[in-house]
Amino acid sequence: MSKKIGLFYGTQTGKTESAAEMIRDEFGSNVVTLHDMSKVEASDFDEYECLIIGCPTWNIGELQSDWDGFFPELDDIDFSGKLVAYFGTGDQIGYADNFQDAIGILEEKISEQGGKSVGSWSTDGYDFTESKAVKNGKFVGLALDEDNQSDLTKERVKAWVAQLKKEFGS
Repeated sequence: MSKKIGLFYGTQTGKTESAAEMIRDEFGSNVVTLHDMSKVEASDFDEYECLIIGCPTWNIGELQSDWDGFFPELDDIDFSGKLVAYFGTGDQIGYADNFQDAIGILEEKISEQGGKSVGSWSTDGYDFTESKAVKNGKFVGLALDEDNQSDLTKERVKAWVAQLKKEFGS
């Protein structure tokens, strides 16, 4: 019996939503339930032991608007005992100084609330200057760049989901 996984994503242009659907399909739609952050309530996080958090980095290192609006509510959610993976979409060329900052911001906040981060991802193959999403030399989660490396997205998602299946123990 595999664990149910809640995938919570915010999307502005549809790229993060497409990535969320790709991740869901790789796990199996019977395993992963998608939640659009524009329609989420704090209690929606309660029903899952395993979470996947998806957020594009917007403007200059900012959270996507639905995540930004929800961010204060994260203080009221107990993530203790939950395994949490992160993925983000961003542009490493146009925004090299804050590539994937959004997932770094969310990972820090959710970790403070007891979430255990899983799914870190190598920075190899990326070309950026700085990122709040890099901890101990790796991204805190899957970094996708649909603007410059869309040809790598499918194989990155496939490899990351295989890694998460082990880390989630599902």
